[in-house]
Amino acid sequence: MPSRSVAQGKSAQPAPAKSRRAAKDPLSVDEALEKRVQAHAHFATGLVYDLNEKPEQALEEYWQSALANPGYEPLVLEVARRLVQSQKSGRAIEVLTKAVAQPEATGMVDAWLALAYAQAGKSDLAIAANRAAIKKMPRGLAAYQNLAQLYLQNSRTNEALQVLDEAARQSSVNAEFLIGLAEMFSKFGRLPLFSGEIVKPRVLTALDRAAKLEPKNVHTLAKLADGYVMAGESGKAEQVYLQLLKEYPEFPAIREKLANIYLRAGKKEQASQQLEAIRRENPTDPQTYFFLGSLAAEEKKLDQATEYFETALRLDPGREQLYYALAELKLILKKPEEALARLEQARAKFKLNFVLEFYTGLAHIQLKKYGEGNAYITSAEVVAKATDPGRLNHHFYYQVGSAYERSGDLEQAEKYFQKCLELAPNYAEAMNYLGYMWAEKGMKLEQARTLIEKAVQLEPKNAAFLDSMGWVLFKLNQPKEALGYLLKAIEHIEKPDPTIYDHLGDVYADLKQMDQAGEAWRKSLKVEKNEKVQKKLDSLPAAGQSRP
Repeated sequence: MPSRSVAQGKSAQPAPAKSRRAAKDPLSVDEALEKRVQAHAHFATGLVYDLNEKPEQALEEYWQSALANPGYEPLVLEVARRLVQSQKSGRAIEVLTKAVAQPEATGMVDAWLALAYAQAGKSDLAIAANRAAIKKMPRGLAAYQNLAQLYLQNSRTNEALQVLDEAARQSSVNAEFLIGLAEMFSKFGRLPLFSGEIVKPRVLTALDRAAKLEPKNVHTLAKLADGYVMAGESGKAEQVYLQLLKEYPEFPAIREKLANIYLRAGKKEQASQQLEAIRRENPTDPQTYFFLGSLAAEEKKLDQATEYFETALRLDPGREQLYYALAELKLILKKPEEALARLEQARAKFKLNFVLEFYTGLAHIQLKKYGEGNAYITSAEVVAKATDPGRLNHHFYYQVGSAYERSGDLEQAEKYFQKCLELAPNYAEAMNYLGYMWAEKGMKLEQARTLIEKAVQLEPKNAAFLDSMGWVLFKLNQPKEALGYLLKAIEHIEKPDPTIYDHLGDVYADLKQMDQAGEAWRKSLKVEKNEKVQKKLDSLPAAGQSRP
């Protein structure tokens, strides 16, 4: 069906063609009347075809009507739109050239003529028509946009940018013009021809000008905020979204956009607030629960994260990612049977993949079924090599190494830790783990010391690394040097650590400082009961044996 401006109301009736000769020449009156009759007839016939869903025949009649009365601009523009959409640029040019010759023709006719010329491959004529449109409508954005695009298509990039700069120099334009201009600059910024340094300041200038106009239209404000997001100005976008939330709380997707801003900025509390509000408004949206679960997991609120993920899974049992998110949480909570239950559900529903095999392997290792666990991990590696090699990063090899270490296979553990460090030579966690593994077993102590020293240099306040350094020095029969590192480790622990206190007790005992050794072991036992530590405490002379 044609637009309302064409098909409905009195305004849809073709206006009489004006003739400067009409007052002097009676024949011209007859000609004008005849054309008017023809225009009405074709227009009426077009309406009938439109009502009978015959768009091609309707367009033919509307075109004939516009040719008969090219001064009736609403119909001309509607016909031009349809013809250009139908790739009939020749017919569009025919009617538009007649319309543009009318004394009261607006710049919109020139703009559509430019589009028709461009579609026909007549770039010079299209440029000229766009220039005519800009001259008539200097505060209309479409002609600037079309002209800039034409220049780009003809590899005239500097001229394309100059056209947009020309638009930016216009005064007394409204916020919609400026926001649209910013969008155009942003599109140019995504092209390899233009650098961010060239385009971004222009985008922000246009958006800031629009903001100063204090637009009230909700859609204009939403576009302004979205523009700031695209420009990387999350702070400014946040303020506009908050204004929208206050003044138009029912406008869709505002809270989602605010939540995305907060998530990217690492403002987890604000993100959670918005997501909770979304959850209250729409308690059946699984995506909201997924994000809430992810935030809770990052905050180490594992039980809460589990609850959110379980709810999301009930609402959307076909979302594969949720099975693996829950399995990961269960592994962290040392609930390998529950992890395996979710993984088996996933195995029955989805194709074999890296995450499924990897988490299944880790679950079996937690259950001390090392053979099965290692088999699944090997399968995960094979799957990743075939389908997603990017999975085989340093994090993967670190986790595999630690899994083999827990299973007691130190040779395989060392192999995977070395692979990890080949990919990420400065990955301090792997340096520390491998070095401590060697130190704990009393093997390759000099190599262990070198690795742990590097880890400490990278993170000098990491309590675990400082403890490892003290421990390897103790194993190298350097208890005095070890003592300093262990005391530093205790300074930096967030909560009492039984292993560090146990190591400290061993060092004090080696230094024959039995009272201090007893105190350290008692602190270790206070945090966690341990038969070996208890035996060491019991073996002290009477002065250091008081129970923890």
